[in-house]
Amino acid sequence: MIFEVGETVVYPHHGAATITAVTTRTVKGEEKKYITLDMHGSDLVVELPVDNAELVGVRDVIDDAGVEAVYAVLRGEAEEEVSNWSRRFKANTEKMGSGDVYRVSEVVRDLWRRDQRAVLSAGEKRMLVKSRQIVVSELSLALGADEDAAIDALDDVLASSLPEPAAAE
Repeated sequence: MIFEVGETVVYPHHGAATITAVTTRTVKGEEKKYITLDMHGSDLVVELPVDNAELVGVRDVIDDAGVEAVYAVLRGEAEEEVSNWSRRFKANTEKMGSGDVYRVSEVVRDLWRRDQRAVLSAGEKRMLVKSRQIVVSELSLALGADEDAAIDALDDVLASSLPEPAAAE
């Protein structure tokens, strides 16, 4: 990847970020190029060696086909749910850490559906909020929309994925 000031990328665990600076530093006598990332939706700023960008999973924002793929994941069947809370949390944490928007979308889908029928633990509620934030930040960029429009799009897709209630006879 070529990194330029003003470019928007996705950083695992935090979602969308804008490159605010590209600098060169001397580390142990060797010149290294660094990028400064300003995370959207928070005050977090990360400085990252360009050589490590791919290693940590920095990537470009998804395109229109990627948006449709995210929607397909959100509408898809939930994965077999582990009844043990700690195992479920660990599996979702691994998905979140992958930096893959499709895996994070699985976390949103599965936790959102679980929240519709049962009470989530405090840890799972925080994970749902965080995973939603990551997906919303990427959808906002990919759709060229503001955060509220991305939230509405996400909520509409999630709501459309619920089975229709049986008609009363």
